[in-house]
Amino acid sequence: MAKRLLLVDDEPLILKGLKYSLEQDGYEVDSAADGEEALAMFGSRAYDLLLLDVMLPEISGIEVCQRIRERSNVPIIMLTAKGEDMDKILGLEYGADDYMTKPFNILEVKARVKSILRRTQNVVSVEQPKLIKVRDMEVNLVNRSVTIGGRDIKLTAKEFDLLQLFITNRGKVFSRESMLETVWKYDYLGDMRTVDVHIRRLREKIERNTSQPEFIFTKWGVGYYFTDKD
Repeated sequence: MAKRLLLVDDEPLILKGLKYSLEQDGYEVDSAADGEEALAMFGSRAYDLLLLDVMLPEISGIEVCQRIRERSNVPIIMLTAKGEDMDKILGLEYGADDYMTKPFNILEVKARVKSILRRTQNVVSVEQPKLIKVRDMEVNLVNRSVTIGGRDIKLTAKEFDLLQLFITNRGKVFSRESMLETVWKYDYLGDMRTVDVHIRRLREKIERNTSQPEFIFTKWGVGYYFTDKD
């Protein structure tokens, strides 16, 4: 079954060009020109991925992203015409999985869409257990769900990818560069702080006290690692 994408941008030429190019790759693509329309469409159909512009009329892309994150972990790629780091980080703060700065190459857009969708197709290595339990945390690698103490934890696609990387490599320290290469899986040229933003958000969701972590620890000057040892 073809993957269904929702493309949200108020620039008609970008909508038309991206929609045509992605449909040529076999995707089903719906489009919206403002945030209000995007939320209405998202509420009426199931989507596998969103391409969401930051600057939208009616309701901003940031607010759309935030509202969607309250009810879904569907992958979201933010599109922005601005190059400032804070704008990029802001998008990630509200739960976006990735960002692209305009003008962008359509081939890169396709590569990132394909990469994210491939990682969210619930493919689990036969060497890995399908359900991993660490203390009161349960991570299901098949349906990509996480519970802690029986409570559902909503993670974005990137946050789950990071958690899976950590929990299946307990004790191994990952540098920011290696996480970008392993989790993002394409030739990523973004700010290394992107990793820190995702790690911080993941910690906020799975740690009872982020100042005294139980799972994800920092190796100062090196990177991050996961341990289930006291």
